[in-house]
Amino acid sequence: MSRDLLSLSPVIPVVVVDAVDQAVPLARALAAGGIGIVELTLRTEAGLDAIRAIAAEVPEVVVGAGTVTTPARARQAAQAGAQFLVSPGATPSLLAAMGDTGLPFLPGTATVSEALAVLEAGYSEMKFFPAEASGGTGYLGSLTTVLPDARFCPTGGIGLGTAPAYLALPNVGCVGGSWLTPRDALASGDWDRITALAAEAAALR
Repeated sequence: MSRDLLSLSPVIPVVVVDAVDQAVPLARALAAGGIGIVELTLRTEAGLDAIRAIAAEVPEVVVGAGTVTTPARARQAAQAGAQFLVSPGATPSLLAAMGDTGLPFLPGTATVSEALAVLEAGYSEMKFFPAEASGGTGYLGSLTTVLPDARFCPTGGIGLGTAPAYLALPNVGCVGGSWLTPRDALASGDWDRITALAAEAAALR
């Protein structure tokens, strides 16, 4: 199921929403541009309610929860209607809790040891974070020979200009990016701009 998640879109928009009323028009703007998936981070008070709103009102968009850092957060996100989970890192208890939700999830990794731990736990799809700060395409590409079963969604510091190089790697299914949903566009309700950015991203594959 996670493999399907990595194949839904070349880019998973990673979004921080400050107000719940941004959620539904944001999701509709992304869908209008051809992006049918969004990761809402749990970095603000609005995160869980924004997930609920999209799950209820924009069913054509697959909505997930990002910045899942504790077992409790994993359970809360699932209860709010998240359809997938993403964590910045992975501890044994967090991996178990995300697995217990029954949802597809991308546990965060940044090193070979962390990726091995995720593989040992039975999961082959994972997030590579923070991608640019952790070595970028050069590092991630070098993992294809030592970790041939691992498949990644690199996230962190990636933009429209650098995404194609990541997507060209055989062990990358998609990338995560915040450039599709600039904070100023969200704040001003510039949904046409977000639709245009989504269309650019959708054309990457």
